[in-house]
Amino acid sequence: MASHMKNMTEGKPARLLLTFSLSLAAGNIFQQLYTVVDTMVVGKYLGVNALAAVGASDWLNWLMLGIIQGLTQGFAIKMAQDFGAGREDDLRKSVGSSAVLSAMSAVVLMVLGQLAARPVLMLLQTPAEIIEYTLLYLRIMFAGVPIVMLYNLLACILRSLGDSRTPLNAMIVASLTNIVLDYLFVMGMEWGIAGAAAATLIAQAVSGVFCFWHIRKISFLKMGKTDFALQRERTAHLFVLGLPMAFQNGIIAIGGMIVQFVVNSYGVIFIAGFTATNKLYGLLEIAGTSYGYAMVTYVGQNLGAGKIDRIRSGMRAALRIALGTSVVIALLMILLGRHILGLFISGTPEAAEKTMQIAYFYLTVMSFSLPVLYVLHVTRAAIQGMGNTVLPMLSGVAEFVMRTLSIILLPALFGQIGIFFAETAAWIGADAVLIPSYLAVMRKLMSIRRPG
Repeated sequence: MASHMKNMTEGKPARLLLTFSLSLAAGNIFQQLYTVVDTMVVGKYLGVNALAAVGASDWLNWLMLGIIQGLTQGFAIKMAQDFGAGREDDLRKSVGSSAVLSAMSAVVLMVLGQLAARPVLMLLQTPAEIIEYTLLYLRIMFAGVPIVMLYNLLACILRSLGDSRTPLNAMIVASLTNIVLDYLFVMGMEWGIAGAAAATLIAQAVSGVFCFWHIRKISFLKMGKTDFALQRERTAHLFVLGLPMAFQNGIIAIGGMIVQFVVNSYGVIFIAGFTATNKLYGLLEIAGTSYGYAMVTYVGQNLGAGKIDRIRSGMRAALRIALGTSVVIALLMILLGRHILGLFISGTPEAAEKTMQIAYFYLTVMSFSLPVLYVLHVTRAAIQGMGNTVLPMLSGVAEFVMRTLSIILLPALFGQIGIFFAETAAWIGADAVLIPSYLAVMRKLMSIRRPG
């Protein structure tokens, strides 16, 4: 197990970031694989209405997931800094406190999700023919919030220690589990949308158990009762890191729900086409998300070790890698997009063709905008790794403002085609905040390091 952990305070930044990111990207591919299989099974076996129903749940589901990921990733920043500085006792206490805070948060989020699901779907004007299916899917997913919280916390603990291999293996196991259960529950046992949701949660539980089993083998993470005691200062510090990231993800998701509100007004065919491309969103940003995770760990460890120059050189390397990757992925999606989208779309020839036209146009717009998104991921993660989660939160606010203004103004000016550019506008808004923020934070760190 120890061989999977990586000290990122020594060695060439580009090589460290690439090797760390490759495992993360592979893990994300497997995670997206079972999301894609969910969509394929639902879209092909249950039809366009079922596909639209799952799509109508996307942003509300992502709101919950984003809050969970924001909290756990924020907690992991402190863990990475403790690990980089060699403070094993502090690391154990950070892990223990994070576990208690995550458990408490999971209960609160689970209850709030169940209470809010129907009112929010009604507020978003979800079409009557799909709302009950969407609600069923969400109720099952929200019941599994503790499972999702468990996996995300354990994966973040491992990543903070430089271990991206174990989360990869966990995702491989989870992906295979989910695919088998999808076909068993949806097609074999005919549980419909409920089966797809149940398969996803069981797969997450399997990945969480896998990560926990490996964490137990780490000698310096042998926890005692005192490590789980909540201390005011440490709890406040963890929440200062985690809550802004949760808020950032939450407000981005709310912006997405506003987009969904507008999309819902265009009917089931448009929702289905929009959903098909949104399910590829994860594939588009897989590498960018992975570089972001790598940068949080890299920057956090090097900040803990006091190696500020390595942060700057790592940022330059990460941007070069990210921009090159985004161009390659964009080209592949433009060339192969129709074939991939065809895996999700069914129905009458006329309905399928209309759905395809909507989906492919949206995919093309997103592909051309990928470099903007990849700069966003790397820059935001670097600032978070330096322990500043407020500026990235402000970038989330900028993203929300740009996405909301775009989804209101562009369709009014250009018709439904304007909807497809709301995401690009949101990414540009976030970058406009993140790039000068990164430069300002780095200048501050460099000035503190200089004598006198």
